[in-house]
Amino acid sequence: MLEHDTTTPDIETASEAYAQRFSGPTGIFLLDVQAKTVRRLLEAVPAAARVLEVGGGHAQLTPILLELGFDVWVQGSSPVCSRRLRPLIARPEYCGRLHFVASNLWALPFRDMSFDLVLGVRLLAHVERWQELLAEMARVCRHRLLLDYPPIIGANAFERWMFRFKRHIEGNTRPYFCYSFGELSRALCSLGFERLSLEKQFFVPIVVHRALARQGLSRALERGSRTLGLTRLFGGPVLLLAELPAAVAGLESRPAKTEARAAARRLLIAPQPFCKPGARP
Repeated sequence: MLEHDTTTPDIETASEAYAQRFSGPTGIFLLDVQAKTVRRLLEAVPAAARVLEVGGGHAQLTPILLELGFDVWVQGSSPVCSRRLRPLIARPEYCGRLHFVASNLWALPFRDMSFDLVLGVRLLAHVERWQELLAEMARVCRHRLLLDYPPIIGANAFERWMFRFKRHIEGNTRPYFCYSFGELSRALCSLGFERLSLEKQFFVPIVVHRALARQGLSRALERGSRTLGLTRLFGGPVLLLAELPAAVAGLESRPAKTEARAAARRLLIAPQPFCKPGARP
């Protein structure tokens, strides 16, 4: 397995080389499915919500967030992560609604509960200190948290053996970490999140779609997989929306919530062994 950056992985994700992975008809199809799924999950978020996209320099979701009327902050591990955002920042219709900040992923420069919605897409797959990252994202979140992750089930169960094939097809692919819904749900519940919603994006592995390079065939395969229920059972990547009680029922006061979540963060970031891909419990 190749060594890769698990401390500032969003720098590569924000690069032009990474953007090329989603060029052409197949890339458009992949991003279209992601965009529609994100819109579906966020339909209950009110316009003018204050939103933070952690590691969002890839700019795949930023236009969607702006179109939904949100006040958007994008965090990156380095100033270079703002490169793909600059055309959006320059657009008059988004004036004053798109902001960029460079910071450590695990030390976001915002006060507790600063954002109605916090996102981390194309991030968990490439970090090892995921418990700390979730805790920090939860700290600045007051309502909803949206994540994506590759599940252990489905094609990802064979990731170790498929990696050479992926590398041959995709060229600049990286190794990645897989997760089970159980371990993520336990971590999120410990941080005070109660309502969890899942959306699985593809049944056919993304590398196969890239190898086929036929958008029409990819759409047909995924449509058939959804009809047969295969995507629901074995699909990925998974988009996971977690909601705090305040977003669900308006219960629990802010001081009590803050104190409870601080205690949960202390438990989550206690030293514990990390597992490699395919070896998580």
